[in-house]
Amino acid sequence: MPSSPQHPTRAPRGLLGTDAKDLALYREKFRRRLPESLDELHGPAQGVVELPLHMAWSGMTSYDMSKPRQRMGLYRTVLHEGLYDDLPRYLNRDLLIQLWPVLRTLVGRTVRAVWEDAFPQVATLPQAAA
Repeated sequence: MPSSPQHPTRAPRGLLGTDAKDLALYREKFRRRLPESLDELHGPAQGVVELPLHMAWSGMTSYDMSKPRQRMGLYRTVLHEGLYDDLPRYLNRDLLIQLWPVLRTLVGRTVRAVWEDAFPQVATLPQAAA
């Protein structure tokens, strides 16, 4: 997905040369995977979810959504490893919004920044206590 008003590409600050270019490419990798809207996220909110190997290539592949730690692990894995078509299939809009205050502390800085830049409604949620 190319840059758009909804998903602008922000230039990294404080980095020079190759490091800045690498960071920009890394951010773009995650930005291109984003849905146009959180309303596209219709993934399961209950039951057991089986992730394909291209996402769950190391560790768990089956997640019980009734178990908070497994649910959080599923979302963390999908946010980091999921492709464009995976996000609507495995993420649920309401559950993502509910989990975001804690989930944002568990994902990488780049993933967090890309999602919060694209979707101000998650960026403005109260953050989890440290």
